Amino acid sequence: MRSEPSRAGDTLLLVGRIAKAHGIGGELAVDVHTDAPDERFVPGAVLNARLRDRSTRPLTVSTVRAHSGRLLVRFDEVADRTVAESLRGAQLLVDAADLPPTEDPDEFYDHELEGLAAVLADGTEVGRVREVAHSPGGELLVVDLTEGGGEALVPFVREIVPEVDLAGRRVVLDPPEGLLS
Repeated sequence: MRSEPSRAGDTLLLVGRIAKAHGIGGELAVDVHTDAPDERFVPGAVLNARLRDRSTRPLTVSTVRAHSGRLLVRFDEVADRTVAESLRGAQLLVDAADLPPTEDPDEFYDHELEGLAAVLADGTEVGRVREVAHSPGGELLVVDLTEGGGEALVPFVREIVPEVDLAGRRVVLDPPEGLLS
């Protein structure tokens, strides 16, 4: 499954968060929030940085390297540590319209699934997909249940989610006993 884990706005999707400045030359430690960092963080890529004050500015990736579970990224617009420090905590965003279409019909971006109706095979609506949670064991659909409130964590596997109908704005569930209660 291909994903961009977190929705940041109507069309902007979170792909990373600036954790801190690294060194004195303007390099930044970035926590990655995408399954495709090698596509998002490449030299020449332009990311939208949403700063803590909610203002935004474009940042152009200059260099990237892996370091201790994070990426160390240098941006053309960040000349030194002072500028880098001002970006601490910024969200790095991409426009959903700029994402390439998935070539595999069984792959979906998280934002495509969020908001879909969750229905049983007979058409009974049981809730709405609020988000896609990423865990070491795989992806889970977080479904806000219609009846009784609450939520259900639905493993996003073909045996339990046999159909995703983006055009119809729904996912079909075949849940084992007790999953939705």
